[in-house]
Amino acid sequence: MLKVQDIDVYYEVAPVLKGVSLELMEREFISLLGPNGAGKTSTVKTIMGVLKPRSGGIFFDDQDITGQPPHRIVGLGISLVPEGRLLFPEMSVMENLDLGASTPEARAKIFDSLEMVSSLFPNLKMRKSQMAGTLSGGEQQMVAIGRALMSRPRLLFLDEPSLGLAPLLIKELFQKLKELNESGISILLVEQNAVQALKISQRAYVLESGRIVFKGTSSEFAHSEIISYYVGL
Repeated sequence: MLKVQDIDVYYEVAPVLKGVSLELMEREFISLLGPNGAGKTSTVKTIMGVLKPRSGGIFFDDQDITGQPPHRIVGLGISLVPEGRLLFPEMSVMENLDLGASTPEARAKIFDSLEMVSSLFPNLKMRKSQMAGTLSGGEQQMVAIGRALMSRPRLLFLDEPSLGLAPLLIKELFQKLKELNESGISILLVEQNAVQALKISQRAYVLESGRIVFKGTSSEFAHSEIISYYVGL
């Protein structure tokens, strides 16, 4: 489904990704792990077209999408829940969700999408007229995920969705992600909470200083010394 092949990415003259390669299959759930500054967010931004690779390629359904602008990437069926949520705090929950249905295909199915988001996050239906900035941290994350789902993606990226949430909320959130994956949506999860991420993902990659230093199934990670070193398990 998704293939990232040996990409190099720079911020001006400073390299941030060095020969990064990863693959994600249809309906698969993978995690991208690593310490702060390892290049996890840069990897996602490059796939989404926010950053341009200096070399290498990115392929989605065997189509070369390297360097395509973000709106084209979204139109192909890839959506991102960004780190920090990036909601519009003075707009209502419904208005924030509506912004996610940006493509003609998504607009045509907006009522079905709203029903799906409301089914996944019932609290949002009750708070649809409330300003997003007045919600709790957990509810704001629900809105951010719901907004990404409004584009009806086949592949969903989530960048540090557990950041700032209480342990109980993290557990509930990750259960929702598991349900989304079981419904047929492929997921790439960027997370520092490696313990919880490995519980729900099938495979994982570890980034360190812009390079993939380890990859394998979640069960393989449980018995690996390298994962203890890089992400503190």
